[in-house]
Amino acid sequence: MEKSVSIIIPTLNESQTIENALHAARALEGLEIIVSDGGSVDDTVARARQFAQRHDGDVIVIHSPLGRGRQLAAGARIARGDVLLFLHADNQLPAHAISQIAQASWPVWGGFRQRIDHPSWRFRILEIGNALRAIVFGRVFGDQALYVHRSRYNEVGGFAEVELMEDVLLSSQLFRHHRPRLLAGPVTVDPRRWLRRGVVRQTWLNWQLQYAFARGATPEELRKRYG
Repeated sequence: MEKSVSIIIPTLNESQTIENALHAARALEGLEIIVSDGGSVDDTVARARQFAQRHDGDVIVIHSPLGRGRQLAAGARIARGDVLLFLHADNQLPAHAISQIAQASWPVWGGFRQRIDHPSWRFRILEIGNALRAIVFGRVFGDQALYVHRSRYNEVGGFAEVELMEDVLLSSQLFRHHRPRLLAGPVTVDPRRWLRRGVVRQTWLNWQLQYAFARGATPEELRKRYG
C-alpha cells in the first residue's frame, strides 16, 4: 500500500540554507513540505514563501512559538502524511530517500546515514559514530532526518515542546516499542556548527549535554549551555 510523506522543517534564521533544503525535498516529488518558523528575523520566511509561490504552493509556511520541539510539534499537527519526516534546515535529503523507506517495507521509525559536507577525515569518524549511536542505542538525532509513522508518533505523544533534546526524548519513547531502522541515505549535513566551535569541542559539548540530560538537567538549562 502506497503511503504519503510529510516533510517538516523547523527554521530560525536559516536564510542561507532553507532554499537548498527545499529544493532537495521537493525533488522527491509528490510530498507535503511544511516549514515551521520560530520567529526568524532574517528573510527565511520570505525565501520559503517565494519558493512555495514558484512551485505552485507545494510548501506550507507556518509560524510557531520558538523552540525546535515546539516547531516540530506544530508542523506535525497540520501534516497530512502517513509518514512524518523531520528535516533540519541545513540538511539535504538524497534523491532516493522516500524509495529507501518504501523498499524497507515502511519501517515504523528511523533515520538516515549522514554525509557531513566536508572532506576532513574527522567528519568520517563522526558519521560512523553517529550511525553506531542510532543502531546500538536507538538514538536517532534530528540531523539524521528522523522519520516515523504518524500512528506511532501519536501513540508516544509526539515531540515534547522543549528548547533542546526533543529528538532524544522522542527516540527514547519510540525505542521502547521498536528499534530504529537506519537507512543508507546519505542525508547531507552542513558542517557549520563543527567548524564554528571545532570538531572536538563541538563533539565534546554534545556528549556533555547528553550526560547532563541523563542526570536530570532540563532542556531549557541545556539550551543556555548550548548557546
